[in-house]
Amino acid sequence: MKNKIREKFIKIRKNNYFELSENNKNFISKNIKKICTHKKIKRLGFYYPINYELDIISIISKINIKGLKSFLPVVEKNNKMSFREWKRNEPFFVNRFGILEPNKKNRKAKPEVILVPLLAFDRNKNRLGYGRGFYDRFLNEISNQINLISIGIAFSFQETKKIPLEKHDKKLNFIITEKSMIN
Repeated sequence: MKNKIREKFIKIRKNNYFELSENNKNFISKNIKKICTHKKIKRLGFYYPINYELDIISIISKINIKGLKSFLPVVEKNNKMSFREWKRNEPFFVNRFGILEPNKKNRKAKPEVILVPLLAFDRNKNRLGYGRGFYDRFLNEISNQINLISIGIAFSFQETKKIPLEKHDKKLNFIITEKSMIN
C-alpha cells in the first residue's frame, strides 16, 4: 500500500514541482521563525533537498534569529542519522546515497526543531517518506531524549486523504506548505 502511494507521489512531485515565489518563501520562513522564536530554539535541523523536494535552503537563509545554529543530517555507518552543524557557504560532501552533507568532522548536536522532507502527508500530520526509515528512527530515538519539534515541509499538492500507518511511524508536530500550516 505505502509503496503504491510512494510511486504516485514521486511522479506527482516531479510533474508539479515549481520554484517558490518570494511570497511563498516568506510565508514558510515566517512560520518556522515564529515557532523557533516562541520556543526559544537555538538548534535547527533541516535537509538538503533532493528529488524535487521543496528547496528549504533558500528559505533557511531568510530566518535570522540571533544565536540560531543550523544542522544538516549525516548518514552514519550503521545507517543511523545524526545532525552536524553547517554554516552558510561551507562546502558539502556527497554521501553514499548521492545526498549532500556537511563535513562529518563538524560539531554533532541534537536539533530542537527539525524540518522533515516528505513525499506525502495527511491532515493528521502523518508523513510518508522514501521508506528507508531514517527520519522515523531518528525522531523516535531523539523524542525520548529531548522535547523535539518536528515540522514537515512540503508542497500543498503533496497532501493526500490518509497515510497508512505502521508501528514505527512518527507523527509530525506541524506541516508547512507554501499555502498553509497544519498544527
